Amino acid sequence: MIEARAPGRVNLIGEHTDYNGGFVMPCAIGYGTHARGSERAGRAVVVRTGDDEAVFDLDGLSAPRSGDWRDYVRGVLGELGAGGVALRGADLSVSGTLPIGAGLSSSASFEAALALALLAIAETAMEKTPLALLLQRAEIDYVGTRCGIMDQFAVLHARSSSALLLDTRSLTFEEVAIPASLAIVICNSMVEHHLAAAGAYNERRRECEESVARLRTRFPDVRDLRDVSAAQLVQARDLLPSPLYERCRHVVGENARVLEAAAALRSRDFPLLGALMAASHASLRDDYAVSCDELDALVRLAGEFPGTIGARMTGGGFGGCTVNIVERRDAEAFSAYIAAAYRHETGIGPEIYDGTPVAGASIAGG
Repeated sequence: MIEARAPGRVNLIGEHTDYNGGFVMPCAIGYGTHARGSERAGRAVVVRTGDDEAVFDLDGLSAPRSGDWRDYVRGVLGELGAGGVALRGADLSVSGTLPIGAGLSSSASFEAALALALLAIAETAMEKTPLALLLQRAEIDYVGTRCGIMDQFAVLHARSSSALLLDTRSLTFEEVAIPASLAIVICNSMVEHHLAAAGAYNERRRECEESVARLRTRFPDVRDLRDVSAAQLVQARDLLPSPLYERCRHVVGENARVLEAAAALRSRDFPLLGALMAASHASLRDDYAVSCDELDALVRLAGEFPGTIGARMTGGGFGGCTVNIVERRDAEAFSAYIAAAYRHETGIGPEIYDGTPVAGASIAGG
């Protein structure tokens, strides 16, 4: 019996920068996906999740998008096969503890757990970075979400007790230790986001690509928004009508904030870290327009709690979660305060999760 586990992730700072060649700082969390199973005769892969079951023919994976979890399975199977993996028939049961639609990377967690189980059954090894890129292609080509690399990379490469400062262009990273005196608390607004269905995520990416094409007419060396400085952005204001200019201003500023936040964590400059998280949220709300009233309320309420270091929305937006860094001694009181205050203000009972960083995906015992 094979058992693979893959965590979810929370991003401390660096939102909508990964598909722009920029910097992000995620960590994995202790909620995730388990895929358990074994080899079966023939060329069928049977996947069960909850009360649902689907059969996939390894010799006939092409099918219209179903708009549900089956697309992720087809994507993983299709990309593993295209990558030269000699897949075998399998019986797999997949379960998880991550909330769906909360922006905690339930899809990448599902993909990674499934892929590791299939690779183990096929007795094939694959390095983590090529596997992350493969899973990203599966989500783009089979699901239709033009995601960046952050989620798949973080789910596979994460380290316990640390965040990853990831350069999404070079795919190099550094560990940034989370001081023991701090706790990461995740607050779920209970407003689900559906990035592929809404199309808003893909629209933001299209806006960034259009902006790069315009900026390149003046700055030929620009490959991604990651290459644009704040000064260049001001100089090119005439090339970028709204909302393109605001989208670019967010990405350029957010890349700088990620690097500053990593330095602030290392030097234990917690006031600066909090200010950077606040600026990130304001930029996501005002320039990138991916927040919502409920996320804004959670961030504002967190800022009114004395033990809060910083708070911001996390994930793609349009709902989902906030990430909060608080003094560890105050974490329990913070959670109780947020639960009561948010329910009082919105009538919604939030879910609150422990964001302690954990290690990335693995095969049980491996």
